[in-house]
Amino acid sequence: MDELQELDGQSAPVWAIFSDLMAALVGILALILVWVIAIQFELTQDLEAEKQRRQALERALADPLASGRITFQDGRIGISGNLLFRINSADLQSGGNQVLQDLAEPLKVYLSQHDELLMVSGFTDDLSLHEDNLYRDNWGLSAQRALTVTRTLVEQGLPQDRLFAAAFGANAPTVPNRDAASRAKNRRVEISTVPRREHEAAVD
Repeated sequence: MDELQELDGQSAPVWAIFSDLMAALVGILALILVWVIAIQFELTQDLEAEKQRRQALERALADPLASGRITFQDGRIGISGNLLFRINSADLQSGGNQVLQDLAEPLKVYLSQHDELLMVSGFTDDLSLHEDNLYRDNWGLSAQRALTVTRTLVEQGLPQDRLFAAAFGANAPTVPNRDAASRAKNRRVEISTVPRREHEAAVD
């Protein structure tokens, strides 16, 4: 009898410790749940903000889009390289200059309302340049095309500190480079918005 009482006396602390552990575990699970909900809420807000920015930019570009000379997909403005430049050239054609003039004002309005930058990206097809070309390779050609568009937009009144150029060469084609038609689609310039804080963090 005395032995049973002794065993009962020893079992009580074990259940007390188990109870404390369960309470601590429930508390940790509750904290994790609150954290997950907070992350989901933040992601939802970010997605909604991104959706609103894209809609605002699309509204600003209503007239150029209606002309059919530019595209707008996934938040990126696309301009055909054939419209902007001759093959293997970075000199702006008159039709391309007109497109950039039409884009300048709505982009200027958009930047005045949003704390963002514009990234002007140049892309080429996968064909090598002729040996006598001014540019050594597609990297150089795409870089100069992006710079040409960037400088032209600045000349049209966009703030210089809100634009930057990027070169992708033959990388990131929109379609496989299989024939002349597909390569024509890949020769392009894209303009996309970049939050100023993200760009500054990447530069640092």
